Amino acid sequence: MQAQFVIASAALPDYTLKRQTDWFMEPDTPIEIRSAKSEVRNFFALAALSRASLWLGLVVLCLGLAAPARAALQFDVFLGYGGQPSGFDGVVREAGWFPVACEVFNDGPSFNAVFELSTSQMGGAQTRRIVVELPTNTRKRFVLPAFNGTGAYSTWDARLIDERRRVRAEKTGLRPRGLASDSILLGAVPRTFGGLPKFPELKNNNNRSAVQPVVARLPVEQFPDDPTTLESLDAIYLNSEKALEMKISQAAALLGWLHQGGHLILGVEQPSDVNANSWLRPLLPCELANVSSLKTSREIVQWLSAGDTQEFEMSRQRGSPAPRATRPDRGKPITGIGYPAAWLALDSEFEQVEFALTTGPIRDGEVLLAQQGTPLIVSAKRGRGQITVLLFSPEREPFRSWKNRDWFWAKLGRVPASWFGPAQRIAYGGQSVDGVFGAMIDSRQVRKLPVQWLLLLLVVYLLVIGPLDQYWLKRINKQMLTWVTFPAYVALFSLLIYYIGYKLRAGETEWNEVHLVDILPRGEQAEWRGRTYASVYSPVNARYKVVGEQRQATLRGEFMSSWSGSQEGSRAEVLQRARGFDADIFVPVWTSQLFASDWWQTGEYPFSATVALQGRNWQITVENHLNRALRDLRLVVQNRIYTLGDLPPNKASTFSAEQNGMLLRDFVVQNASQFSGAAQSRQRAFGDNAARWLELNSANLAAVSFVSQWANPDLNQRNFVYPGGLDLSPLIERGDAVLLAWDPDHAPSGGPINQFKTVRSHRNTMLRLAVPVSEPGKL
Repeated sequence: MQAQFVIASAALPDYTLKRQTDWFMEPDTPIEIRSAKSEVRNFFALAALSRASLWLGLVVLCLGLAAPARAALQFDVFLGYGGQPSGFDGVVREAGWFPVACEVFNDGPSFNAVFELSTSQMGGAQTRRIVVELPTNTRKRFVLPAFNGTGAYSTWDARLIDERRRVRAEKTGLRPRGLASDSILLGAVPRTFGGLPKFPELKNNNNRSAVQPVVARLPVEQFPDDPTTLESLDAIYLNSEKALEMKISQAAALLGWLHQGGHLILGVEQPSDVNANSWLRPLLPCELANVSSLKTSREIVQWLSAGDTQEFEMSRQRGSPAPRATRPDRGKPITGIGYPAAWLALDSEFEQVEFALTTGPIRDGEVLLAQQGTPLIVSAKRGRGQITVLLFSPEREPFRSWKNRDWFWAKLGRVPASWFGPAQRIAYGGQSVDGVFGAMIDSRQVRKLPVQWLLLLLVVYLLVIGPLDQYWLKRINKQMLTWVTFPAYVALFSLLIYYIGYKLRAGETEWNEVHLVDILPRGEQAEWRGRTYASVYSPVNARYKVVGEQRQATLRGEFMSSWSGSQEGSRAEVLQRARGFDADIFVPVWTSQLFASDWWQTGEYPFSATVALQGRNWQITVENHLNRALRDLRLVVQNRIYTLGDLPPNKASTFSAEQNGMLLRDFVVQNASQFSGAAQSRQRAFGDNAARWLELNSANLAAVSFVSQWANPDLNQRNFVYPGGLDLSPLIERGDAVLLAWDPDHAPSGGPINQFKTVRSHRNTMLRLAVPVSEPGKL
């Protein structure tokens, strides 16, 4: 198609010119030029304006492209174990701590920021913050501890806020994957992504997504430096090559988690990886000297079946799993777990394949698997935990492509064989153990109106506004006065209800604490792993300031369990510091709120002990290092409990106990029979006051320290849900002894948590020390 373009000229004659010109013109398009004096001036004016607009547009475009590049802010949030930059796909355990890793790259002007994490649940629950300095052209990585108190379907919001309270970046609606508290979670730091461990899939289970054992990848740059955030992990696989990349603070967190009861699985790539590592080498139960080669054989496959498969056969016959705890088989040795040979795949390509193996003398470990007399897997106790050393790399061939590789990791992770049977596993329900502590320390100033009195008050109210009002107005022949009497009745009964509430619930500000402190031997000094449960009563709507001064400390609200919507039952704003935390807690009028602080600090031994079996009696030697007496000392060993008595101050005492002590399970059932009722009664607005209170004493605290013993062995049900490390039953199952000492009217050193004045206050402590039998408690 041809187009006519008219150009005005003042002196040129009229003629037609043909040429190939701009991209929008077709070849040989005729251009008509006609004379017009007035149009020439317009043409040059438009041309000049077009050139100016063009230059202005180019300048604006360049500035527009440069400005966003300069002010770019990268904001990635990794929520939970194995979380992705989007904040999804991470794993969080029910009623457990988990890490929130954040990576920020600031390519704009410097500013001080506050990273804020909150849940999207109604009421806000806990809001956690941490202050971050963001200079120009810097990348910052940090990890914040968070508690999953909102159930399996929790959603989270993360924001980066500057000094002017402006939101510079945010990610909302982050939803991690929820995992039941009684499932198994393995964290992995592999050399390559393809070397990530794997568990077999559960079958015939409606709750498979919540109870399926999970493996979560933990990149070194996102590995937490706080042992509290690792406590939801049952085990951690660490490649020796990656161990060299860990920072000192990350290694310290890993060691703290291990001595608290974790299971570290180390895969050895090269002996030099371990020998050059100052914190890892002393931890091993063997020396790594040489590298040799060995061929795989049937012995490795047979090892997977070697163990106790009886519980699977029992569960298959009766249609329900074997006796279980909230963390089943955590104290059971790896060699005690086996899988039926029919489950294992035939893999001819795996046998007689050469692989590299590290050799060396065994120091204090136990050989779990050997081939032709050569150790392949060595394990040893470390504190309350266990380290298992794979003297070969499971990430290299032939183990990487082994068809039974998932069963190999299931055995290392101590996944019971009964889990893979036909029976259904329940992953919901259960009371929160926080309610038991709340029933012990809640203020007795708050009383509830019995249901009978509530019903009586309601009946009286209905009688007054109905028949009685009609009767006396009719008698005085003033029925129209009902427009006055009815509001008067409402006002009168409102005042009456307020007066009743004031009499039942009004009181003075009260703060009560109970501390569960685990003493972890670490040479000349001990690590104190503390759990502080605090209940505050407020006579008004108020906010109160609390702080944690320990080396590592954080605060959470009460976990309400799935019976109460899986929410945290209290509100707080927590500012996490490099050492401890500052928090503002909110307490509504005339109510008690429960909070829990988890902390770590280094301290002296409050007491040390040795336990040995001499003949038919237990010989216990305990030395009290405090200048005050410790009360109600108890010994738990071989599933029996013994009451020993008091410990005088600054003195060593010797006790002897026969082996006919009370069964631990009977002791727990006897003392914990009221736990469930009290925990449920605390959540009711009306009811019996005595039913919701538990006496705060050493017996109840001893029972809650072994709360998993209260599970019914004949029913697949959940009784209590609790954070990892609270229950000490795994220590008894692996053969250790536990001593419990009651320290009334005292709190661990470090100063009070509450920073406000109270009229009433109580502080009590339960000290818990685990010692190996026939070995000194102070190493």
